[in-house]
Amino acid sequence: MTPAVVRPLRPDTPPQLRTAWTADELMAADFPEPKWAVPGVICEGVNLIAGPPKVGKSWLSLGLGLAIAGGEPAMGSIATTAGPVLYLALEDTARRLQSRMRKMLAGKPAPRGLTLATECPPLADGGDKAIATWLDRNPDARMVVIDVLAKVRGHESSSGSQYAADYAAVGRIKRIADHYGVAVLVVTHVRKAGSDDFLQTISGTNGIAGAADAVLVLERGRNNADGRLHVTGRDVEENEYALSFDPAHGAWNLLDGPAIDHLVGDTRATILRYLREHPGTAPKAIAAATGLSYDNVKQTCARMADAGQLTRDSTGRYFVPMAGDSADTAQLSPLSPVSPDAL
Repeated sequence: MTPAVVRPLRPDTPPQLRTAWTADELMAADFPEPKWAVPGVICEGVNLIAGPPKVGKSWLSLGLGLAIAGGEPAMGSIATTAGPVLYLALEDTARRLQSRMRKMLAGKPAPRGLTLATECPPLADGGDKAIATWLDRNPDARMVVIDVLAKVRGHESSSGSQYAADYAAVGRIKRIADHYGVAVLVVTHVRKAGSDDFLQTISGTNGIAGAADAVLVLERGRNNADGRLHVTGRDVEENEYALSFDPAHGAWNLLDGPAIDHLVGDTRATILRYLREHPGTAPKAIAAATGLSYDNVKQTCARMADAGQLTRDSTGRYFVPMAGDSADTAQLSPLSPVSPDAL
């Protein structure tokens, strides 16, 4: 079957996409399902991945490119559909890329579907046209990686606001992603100052995150995880994944189970696992079942409730919170019978 010819995208010629319907027309329209590069994590559109320097963003991005181009599981766990991938490694040399891929492939043949480039003009100076030209030649492409945004951002306007310039730069990438129905993974950095909201850690103005379809933030892990990946977006459910890094192969791998089990200490992880299987249990029973000391369980459960990792009812029984619950959510009626010995 001959592939459909895609009209080239030109910087001065916007794609002719329909942008208005009557309500009944919209409800009757038949839209294709979103195309996923990594199901549940990276969808078509602009996906911003941020993290501090040296945390492993480029290792993760290159690993995803290799996996998708070769039809291998992403992050060692998530099945992918093979397809061409363009990787713009704009902070690397060909020698470094070869060294990294040699480590990651561990003797396996390199996928022909992965195209790597170490130079690309700024988006406003022909970079978007260069990316579009590659997509015209690869109509079944699954993903484009831009590593990093700063190398192609350029200066959209010397007189406009920084927010407008950031929004316009990511908007150019979004225009390509939407026109070709492809996932574009854009690597950027986070601010030095931390924030409780991971979206607020992204370097630059809010125009960068605001123009993206999804935002992923890679942080250093704690305890049993080497990394933590926050994900939120318009077509992807907000989630958090715990990752381990294999330095021998330069590979990021998903850890099994909920992220929190790998991001807390061993005692808290043991309590969480037990309460998932036995919700509504008091500290004395938890201690007896897990072999932990009663005083340790009692104090740890109280701290976990204060931190929002557990909920507690008025009788002193604990639960792993569901979405929307808080530490003050009562899971049982205050009239539920409870023995004083259970506490």
